[in-house]
Amino acid sequence: MSNEVPEKAYKEIERIIGSDQSVVGIDAKKTHIIIIHMLQQLDSRLDAIEKRLKQLEK
Repeated sequence: MSNEVPEKAYKEIERIIGSDQSVVGIDAKKTHIIIIHMLQQLDSRLDAIEKRLKQLEK
């Protein structure tokens, strides 16, 4: 697994979460909302995969 983020993706994420008004340069609230939303999506996808796997195991 690589920690490398493609330049295009990096720039897009930077554009979305960047904030000139923040000391650290990002909008922390927006960043956390995006992370939580993506985790919820992953959780839903994992649930669907687990249900499908259980059906196939029967």
